[in-house]
Amino acid sequence: MRFPLPLAPRVVFAVSLFLAAARVAPGQGAALPAVPEPVSLTPPAPDAPRINGPSVFGVRPGSPFLYSIPATGLRPMTFAVDSLPEGLSVDSATGRITGALAAPGDYTVVLRAANSAGSARRTFHIKVGGTIGLTPPMGWNSYNVWDQAITQEVALESARLIKAQDLDRHGWTYVNMDDGWQGSRGGPGNALEPDPSKFKDIRAMVDQIHAMGLKVGIYHTPWVTSYGGIHKMGRRGGSADFADGTWIDDGKQHRYFGKFSFVRQDAMQFAAWGFDYLKYDWHPITKAETQAMQDALLASGRDIYFSLSNNIGHDDVAAIAPYANAWRTGGDITDSWQSMTSMAFKQATWNTFQSPGHINDPDMLVVGWVGWGHPRPTRLTPDEQYTHMTLWCMLSAPLLMGCDLTKLDAFTLGLLTNDELLALDQDALCRPADCVVATPDGRVYSKELEDGTRAVALVNLTAADTVMTLDWKQAGLTGRQRLRDLWRQRDIGVFEGAFSAKVPSHGVVLVRAAAP
Repeated sequence: MRFPLPLAPRVVFAVSLFLAAARVAPGQGAALPAVPEPVSLTPPAPDAPRINGPSVFGVRPGSPFLYSIPATGLRPMTFAVDSLPEGLSVDSATGRITGALAAPGDYTVVLRAANSAGSARRTFHIKVGGTIGLTPPMGWNSYNVWDQAITQEVALESARLIKAQDLDRHGWTYVNMDDGWQGSRGGPGNALEPDPSKFKDIRAMVDQIHAMGLKVGIYHTPWVTSYGGIHKMGRRGGSADFADGTWIDDGKQHRYFGKFSFVRQDAMQFAAWGFDYLKYDWHPITKAETQAMQDALLASGRDIYFSLSNNIGHDDVAAIAPYANAWRTGGDITDSWQSMTSMAFKQATWNTFQSPGHINDPDMLVVGWVGWGHPRPTRLTPDEQYTHMTLWCMLSAPLLMGCDLTKLDAFTLGLLTNDELLALDQDALCRPADCVVATPDGRVYSKELEDGTRAVALVNLTAADTVMTLDWKQAGLTGRQRLRDLWRQRDIGVFEGAFSAKVPSHGVVLVRAAAP
């Protein structure tokens, strides 16, 4: 690959040498092969407290407030919050902030964490108003590994594993059930009930997950039958009420709107159970059904993050976006290089629609063990997984693990727990990176961040390791810049005008540029 303004040889050599050295396995003296055994580049979190996650949190007036301060470091750890507004309290042992705020307003507080190795503080903004989900959601979804085989115990075990593997300390929050939980109608107002063979007490399950400081998501559709085709959502014992529905597809599945709408009953039921996230799945996505569900969620009295699936039409998103927190921009992802990159690369034309609380969604993560009902390791190579995580964070996309949490190895945990990488995704601007260079051989992305710095990602699309060189002007940089390798959490040095790096095949180099 050739880029303009190649650097002087000594600069190219210095950066390439640094990056090559960083790809040497511990205790070895030779560079890793083109497709190495997985080696985690993420260093362990320090013993001293480090507060992670977003710098801003949105809540509606009167809604239940739940925010767990994500902090790494030795336990026990104590938490405190300076200037916490009346109506909220913090548990000093867990860092969970709970309560409710009655009136709209903005509050600036200071989060604190301390342990035997030190202390940390962070400014945090609480915005009480009409918009929630001010940064992209982070959590787990059942579909990419279990397909429709979600049960109460699987959901609870997934929550326990998020806690046991300290993922919550890095900001992973949601435990989301996808298609497969549904039974028949018969709840209040004929609201949808869970499948009793899979869920003995769904409210108790939600309460248990909340007690862990986590949040819970559920799947739904305005159709009579979901994409999975495993239920008919009529009254208990049948779906006669929906016999005159309008068919949407070719009839292979019962995907149609029924005679009656239970959108308000279902939203009230989800709120009564305590859910915090709704994945709403049908096609084509229209404003009418979106607004009807959003109105019902607002009337429920609970803040429920509202995510649209399947993909929304590009020509429709401007009209529909105000009624949703997130929307899919394409079909279902698979664990292939072609699928992953096509999802990421199409995002450029969607960038203008994204803002805090309204997020483009290129679909779930396919790292670790996936398989859609038949779990197996992802088919993405290690370098392709680094690219996957980097692009999703550079886009400020929702981060939903789709993997088997019982099979998280050190490499996959490293992908999911790099706090300097995750900070890009959770940046308060929620501004997707711009693709500033696009050739058949590679792409360069530049992302503006809230503090005035920029993140730059070099993505190699070729089958061989390639030196990529970038002119400062392409990334929106000027003057001398101190570059930090975010995957390895190391400073590289100070450069001016341009920099070069050796990028592995289908891999990425990710740096943050700041004035020295």
